[in-house]
Amino acid sequence: MIELAQGSILLRSYYDNDKDRLAELCNNKKIWDNLRDFIPYPYTILDAERFIDICHNEKPQTTFAIEYNGELIGSIGLILQTDVYKLTAEIGYWIGEPYWRKGITTKAVGMIVDYGFKELGLLRIFTGVFDFNKASQRVLEKSGFKLEGIFEKSILKNGIICNEYRYGKVKI
Repeated sequence: MIELAQGSILLRSYYDNDKDRLAELCNNKKIWDNLRDFIPYPYTILDAERFIDICHNEKPQTTFAIEYNGELIGSIGLILQTDVYKLTAEIGYWIGEPYWRKGITTKAVGMIVDYGFKELGLLRIFTGVFDFNKASQRVLEKSGFKLEGIFEKSILKNGIICNEYRYGKVKI
């Protein structure tokens, strides 16, 4: 089990007893509105159990619970790419609404990027953000990600077609 700590923020493995808190936080339409549709909504305890089981089987570990002051508040992870992209990963994250605008996500992104570059040997980390998710765009920019392009009309979310802002960061 890997733990990454910085001040009051801890990135750690998921525990089986995280399922209730995970379901409570993730069962929020405001969060779901900014995530891909493979995350279910409503989000149930059974969904949380399945997710935690998947995380327990990762080798290497790439998905972490975000803990703040000893409390589970979100999730962050890297999706390792394959084939010619094997030195690249896609980052994904969400944080519970009560913890928005506190700088926690920016710190967690920095922590997992360091882990990806130093421990996993990655050279590049990227992500796509819905055009209306300005908060996530700011998190990425504060974390040293560069806007690499805008994919016009590439996303259908909640029946609305929108653009994807693609960000990337390379190991220096």
